Amino acid sequence: MPGGTTFYMAHGISHLPMDNVSFKLVASLAETEMQAVEDIRKEGIEVDVIPSKKSVFFENIYGENQNDRQQRVRAKADPFTVESVKGIEAKYICLGSLLADDFSLEVVKELSKHGSIVMDAQGYLREVRGEEVFACDWDNKLEFLKHIDILKVNEHEVRLLSGIEDLKLGAKQLAEWGIKEVLLTLGSEGSIVLVDGKFYDIPPYQPKKETDATGCGDTYTLGYVYKRVQGANPLEAGKFASAISSIKLEESGPFRGSIKDIEERMN
Repeated sequence: MPGGTTFYMAHGISHLPMDNVSFKLVASLAETEMQAVEDIRKEGIEVDVIPSKKSVFFENIYGENQNDRQQRVRAKADPFTVESVKGIEAKYICLGSLLADDFSLEVVKELSKHGSIVMDAQGYLREVRGEEVFACDWDNKLEFLKHIDILKVNEHEVRLLSGIEDLKLGAKQLAEWGIKEVLLTLGSEGSIVLVDGKFYDIPPYQPKKETDATGCGDTYTLGYVYKRVQGANPLEAGKFASAISSIKLEESGPFRGSIKDIEERMN
């Protein structure tokens, strides 16, 4: 298994080409989504399903600017439990949280014993009232952040979490709280990666068209980890993540391109 093993645990389904990396998807889903699982298995990706009464159902509403969206939660899946993640071990364990209760502190602590935790902050910064979604701070964030190695945030999230307006100072604050690698995405303005006190400015790659931004953050995070698990440095991994995200933006649904497509976009 060149480069090690990566798990991606999520309530949704996504797809990335994982050449030269052993990869497994663990999803909490209702029976109604099993066709999507079978479609991914046909692509050669191993998928484990934790049964849930419902699958999470998010509604994203975009205006003209793909960086802005309104959200509703029509259904919630059952949270992951410590028991349900027993036996998981990997170099990187990527947690695709959509809502704050998807992965409890106890679950994150347990998983952190068995691999480096990678997480997008977005799920923990959402408060659901009825079906409406509102921004909120991360409850008990300092305890969570002790157990997370790579954290992806956007410009709004880093300000909310850190309480600091300056983006790089906010990223530094997250690092001081325990995050080893901070991924700060800036939409059409590119991204910034902070590792070991050093900032890497990642350029944006221009999409041919802007169709659907849903899932671009997850695509960025997994693209970054894909390269890191192969030994790439933060700059190389950030550029790869930026390029794959720009390609995903061109179409609805998950990224379905190839490594060659990404390399051509980077060049």
